[in-house]
Amino acid sequence: MPSVVIDGYIFRFYASDRPERPHMHVLKGGQEAKIWLSPVELAWNHGYNTREINHILRLARENESRLLRIWHEYFK
Repeated sequence: MPSVVIDGYIFRFYASDRPERPHMHVLKGGQEAKIWLSPVELAWNHGYNTREINHILRLARENESRLLRIWHEYFK
């Protein structure tokens, strides 16, 4: 499963995610969130506090083109 580490957070998706619109699962310390890409927004969150979610969303926005490129290259 393709993964990218950004600021200690693992941004990943799974082969079974193909039918959904582009997104990433963000994992760190047993916590996980799912974020949609383009536009970047939170789908769901399990364990992160508001400050962490805001940080994750900022990281995703800053790296949106890179994350989308990885998604599209994998599923082409």
